Amino acid sequence: MKKNRLSLVFQLLLRNILKYLLQGLAVLAPIGITIWLVVSGFNFIDGILPNVIHSIFPDLIKENPDGSLKRIPGVGFIVVVIVVLLVGRISSSFIFSKIVEAFDTILEHTPGVKFIYSSVKDFFEAFSGNKKKFDKPVMVNVDANDVWRLGFITSKDASGFNLPDHIVVYVPHSYAISGITYIVPKERVRIVNNMNAAEAMKFIISGGITEHD
Repeated sequence: MKKNRLSLVFQLLLRNILKYLLQGLAVLAPIGITIWLVVSGFNFIDGILPNVIHSIFPDLIKENPDGSLKRIPGVGFIVVVIVVLLVGRISSSFIFSKIVEAFDTILEHTPGVKFIYSSVKDFFEAFSGNKKKFDKPVMVNVDANDVWRLGFITSKDASGFNLPDHIVVYVPHSYAISGITYIVPKERVRIVNNMNAAEAMKFIISGGITEHD
């Protein structure tokens, strides 16, 4: 009898330890991962400028005994952000747009490079710029009746596939950077008017955990 009581107490103790462990992870994991991603991103961007300068002018930036480059933390990050802001500001000017178009044409017609360049370019243009694609969330029916997936219209014209009455919808996966592209009839797509693109993407990535009115 005494052994059974000890066993129950031990099981209860283990259960509480597991519960508190999971609760602690639920609190600390998002904070820790967020801090790690921010710090890693900051260090990566902050190291771009010193690495570029060192590769072109090795004598301007010396190396530390451990092989890393000597730099003032934050300076490279600030410079890179300023350069990106300036490029964004002048990107609509006539002269700059022509220069970008020239580089774009060269890269688009360079064997081996054009696939990488066009893929990266299309990916970023899908989220920003004048050609932004992921700007309108929709519900698409591609499974059973009354079963809907949340995604984004990437093309309203699928006539290139001999499907003039169809549209192209991209459906991201939850907790992943992957997704599926569907070509579906227009009547199987419903526009989501009470949710913007950022809210929809957050809802999808979180697996529906994020609350939405």
